[in-house]
Amino acid sequence: MRAMKPKSTAPGDPVLLAIGGHDPGGGAGLQADIETAAALGLHCCTAITAITVQTSCRLTQIIAQPAEQVRDQCLAVFEDCHVAAIKIGLIGHSHLVQTIAAMLKAHPELPVVFDPVLASGTGERIADAALLNQLRRHLLQRCTLITPNLPEARLLADASERDQAARRLLELGAKAVLVTGTHDSSHQVINTFYPADGAHSQWEWPRLEGSFHGSGCTLASAIAARLALGQEIKAAVAEAQHYVMETLRQARALARCQFIPRRLPQPVANKANPHPYALRTLVAPTAVTPDNEHQSD
Repeated sequence: MRAMKPKSTAPGDPVLLAIGGHDPGGGAGLQADIETAAALGLHCCTAITAITVQTSCRLTQIIAQPAEQVRDQCLAVFEDCHVAAIKIGLIGHSHLVQTIAAMLKAHPELPVVFDPVLASGTGERIADAALLNQLRRHLLQRCTLITPNLPEARLLADASERDQAARRLLELGAKAVLVTGTHDSSHQVINTFYPADGAHSQWEWPRLEGSFHGSGCTLASAIAARLALGQEIKAAVAEAQHYVMETLRQARALARCQFIPRRLPQPVANKANPHPYALRTLVAPTAVTPDNEHQSD
């Protein structure tokens, strides 16, 4: 049988590689990465690190994949596609860290966004001491940006105060840190961006009612997608937050305990597009106004 020629007119279009876990409910993990990348105009390839058994109410099991399987999944993607950025989520076990770090070392030109999933969205702790040690020793130095919430930043840095934790993570090799305030008790969500070579910046957002499954995955993959499209890191961080906020405002009550962000645009029929589910134009990057941003000296 004759091989078919790919129909793509732009075989070099950027692709996002998401490395992480499978959530059977589809609210978090790789499905969140795929939906986010699609909303921002990117194809998302995946490498599964772990199969999880979880609902929006609780996490009951993590089944980590063998290191050679994770390695081979990544190699297959790099052989076949033009990877322009990497997003890492749930790793699941310490034995996978050096495998992932070796893959990142082989592609030092690529931006890497790491969302250190150290506890589930419902509070179950995932990371043990061995995993934390491996992340500190081998992975952080390969990351363009890490996006922990405050409890994760404290745990990974072994520091209690936000600024101190961020500085420690930078000392461990991360190029930049975004500490999110989703797990704080304040009336507003305050996200703080720490570059390695400059003043930190803050964005304040209203704290919406309810709990959301996969918001951290969505933020990290949105930043990675924008880096893949060539945006500068601070602009990518800023614009990704606007996107995530909109997905939360439009979140749906599809599960028992948490809302699921609406990551994909809702198609609307009109004369120009009478068949809205035949997607034509997806969300494009837009300029960000500085109303939510505060610069620190």
